[in-house]
Amino acid sequence: MDLGIKGKTALVSASTRGLGRSCAEALAQEGCRVAVCSRSDDAAREAAREISGRHGVEAVGFGADLTKKEEIRRLVQGVDDALGTPDILVTNAGGPPPGTFETTELEDYPKALDLNLMSAVRLIHHVCPAMKAKGWGRIIAITSISVKQPIGDLLLSNMARAGLTGFLKTVATELAPHGITVNALLPGTHKTARVDKLVKDRAALEGKPQEEISRKMVSAIPCGSFGDPSDFGAAAAFLASQQARFITGHNLLVDGGRYMGTL
Repeated sequence: MDLGIKGKTALVSASTRGLGRSCAEALAQEGCRVAVCSRSDDAAREAAREISGRHGVEAVGFGADLTKKEEIRRLVQGVDDALGTPDILVTNAGGPPPGTFETTELEDYPKALDLNLMSAVRLIHHVCPAMKAKGWGRIIAITSISVKQPIGDLLLSNMARAGLTGFLKTVATELAPHGITVNALLPGTHKTARVDKLVKDRAALEGKPQEEISRKMVSAIPCGSFGDPSDFGAAAAFLASQQARFITGHNLLVDGGRYMGTL
């Protein structure tokens, strides 16, 4: 199916690997010009080169620390200069370290909010004026299944992503009249470097083998396996499509059936 977004400019943050990379790949496959972002300039440029070579589209890499508001401003300006103003924004950022209320220090809270809440708020703030002027835009935030079902040892992530979810729902209603949709993708457990690290950290925390932790995590997924990042990217591409113009303010689970609630 032609998603109708060929030639659009997409900015995907934290997109050199994992779920962000899968979104960048899926959008490039649909013919979008893609801005790849990472803390590392070299990693971003290399990922952009690979994406461009694989899909035959223009892709540019940018280094930016998403916890710093000035670097976000420079990132968006750099994308404007190199590819044009973003028509599609996918917000993403690495998760904060695992921990419980007892093990989390007070100074860790604002760091997590800057990383997983304010980075998205600032990116959206900077891209919205151009989207409004065009009368078209797609904003997709990668959050987590934890906004519906908090994960016990991911206190900081639970908190920050739940706050972002409230923000997204609010601005979705404000931006809808301008032709801009705002949605969130809620990943369950996908086979990424982030999940590999969570397995390692949880094994160390519980004093158990990593293989045991991995089997336990898979057993909680009705589909019987970790998710494939490419499937997640396909969901992002659809939400960015012309066909998804009447879908906004939603939280789409991509979790293999793990979430057991009815709403």
